[in-house]
Amino acid sequence: MSLVEAVVFDLDGVLVDSERVWDEVREQLARESGGRWHTRAQADMMGMSSPEWSRYMHDVIGLVDPPQEINAEVVRRMQNRYAEELPLLAGAVETVTALARMFRLALASSSNRPLIDAVLTSSGMDALFEATVSSEEVERGKPAPDVFLEAARRLGVESGRCVAIEDSANGIRAANTAGMRVVAIPNRRYPPAVEALALADAVVDSLANLTPTVVVGEGD
Repeated sequence: MSLVEAVVFDLDGVLVDSERVWDEVREQLARESGGRWHTRAQADMMGMSSPEWSRYMHDVIGLVDPPQEINAEVVRRMQNRYAEELPLLAGAVETVTALARMFRLALASSSNRPLIDAVLTSSGMDALFEATVSSEEVERGKPAPDVFLEAARRLGVESGRCVAIEDSANGIRAANTAGMRVVAIPNRRYPPAVEALALADAVVDSLANLTPTVVVGEGD
């Protein structure tokens, strides 16, 4: 187990069932603002950093407000939704707590910094992560590897000694490109494409099955 020093979690779709919340919030804003929402919009935006998806909302969906204002409004609505009910996935706290006893932990998320902090603080998981990175803090969002590389850098651990936990096609591609072992927990609402899932080193169907053995790859 010595080769694996750290586990880097994604947030949305891995620890919180938030993709549906993002979808609902952005679609509602688009329809209120006269945008041209379409069925591929959420899938297109999965993994994008906040500057990227807010530009998408402006350029593709057709919202007239500047991207910075679109971003701020979506984050405000997401914070309100989280305050009403935090959609933690079953086993999130238990799994993270168990792995924190064996590995150093980081988080590499496409969520905005205020939303990352809200989830971790509200769930009590904030003390378990040594480093957390939002893709708005790096140059490029997923599928670029920047957010994972930055998480490894902040931990002071080589990316090849990190294991990434991801649910989406863009996230799997990003972690793979960063040189990390990738364990996929496929998003049930927006399952990754077969070719993206093939880049994962292991696939499990839930957090309950994310065991230390799976993390380190024993028996692969």
